[in-house]
Formats: sequence, structure tokens, C-alpha cells
Amino acid sequence: MTRKDLRDQERDARIVVDDLTAEQTKVDADVEQVKVRRDRDRTRIEQGLITNPRDLERMQQEMASLERRITSLEDEELEVMARLEDAQRTLDDLASQLAGADARNARLEQARDAKFAEIDAELAEVAARRGPVAEGVPADLLALYDRLRAAKNGVGAAALRARQCSGCMLSLDNAEIVKIRGAAEDEVLRCEECQRILVRTEDSGL
Repeated sequence: MTRKDLRDQERDARIVVDDLTAEQTKVDADVEQVKVRRDRDRTRIEQGLITNPRDLERMQQEMASLERRITSLEDEELEVMARLEDAQRTLDDLASQLAGADARNARLEQARDAKFAEIDAELAEVAARRGPVAEGVPADLLALYDRLRAAKNGVGAAALRARQCSGCMLSLDNAEIVKIRGAAEDEVLRCEECQRILVRTEDSGL
């Protein structure tokens, strides 16, 4: 499940909790209101304020109706409370999962930033080393190298080892080896296959 899915579910769960909380508040108020009315009528009866037999009978019937209403409202109150508890548990679980996802994302971002910083430091070090070396390289050769490096996945020059170009990993044919063997030390050589600049080494096999 993605973080967006968790966020959406948490939002929906929070809406359910808020709605049930409002519903419980209303039911609580209704129960309290009916109880106040019942207690008021009971007090009037107990204090003998109702003397007319017909009025007394009517009030007693009303009190019985109020008791039934209270029972019904209390049952509804319990049902809403149970639903609210379930909804709150769901919300808490989603919030916990979301917090865990945020913590994982924070760790990943921290690791990413650390890796970027490491790469930036390496690039700065390479650039510092490249500067003095590049100063002694002819401008046209340096421009050629930079073009090849951009076109060849960052590898503009490749060592020739055991008669094989380490850039494309293909072996050179005998005619090419003879040509390279006879080339001047400062001549720029290119691989016939990948066109990278070939760097002769002691292991070239010439």
C-alpha cells in the first residue's frame, strides 16, 4: 500500500470518527434532556403538586413513555459508542502505519542525501584531479574526449588490454594491432568498433 493510499484511508477514517463523535454527543444530549424532564415530573408527583386524578394518571403515563424513550436512547448510545471505538481503533492503526511510512521515508531520504553528498564529494575530487591533467592535454583532444564521454555513457577513453578494447570489450583484429604497433607514441588511436580513444598500456599485447 502506498503512502497516498494510507493518507486517503486515514482521512476517511478520521471523518468517520468525527461523524460518530458528533452523533454520540447528540444522543448524550437527548438522553440528558429526557432524563431532566422525567425527573422534573417525578418530583412534582412526589411533592404532591398534582392533585387532579386525571392529570396524575396522564403524567404517570407520560413518565412511563419517558422511561421507554430513555431506554431506547441509551441502547442507541451504546451502539454508537461501540461503532466509535471500532472506528477509533481503525484510525489509530492507520495513523500508526502512516507514521511508520513517514519514518521509513525519512530514513530513505537521509540515506539518499548522504549518498548525494558522497557523490558530490567524489565529483569534486575528480574535478580537482582532472584540472592539472587537462591542462597538459591539447584542446582538440580534450574536446574529442568530452564528446565521446558524453556519447558513450561516461567512458570516452578505454585501455587496450590483451588486444581487447576495455570500452566495448571487443578484440581487435591483427591488421588493427599491426597499425597500432606502428603508430607513434603521441598518436591518438580510436577503437574501430566503439570509436573510443584507445589508451595503450603494458598489457596491450602489442
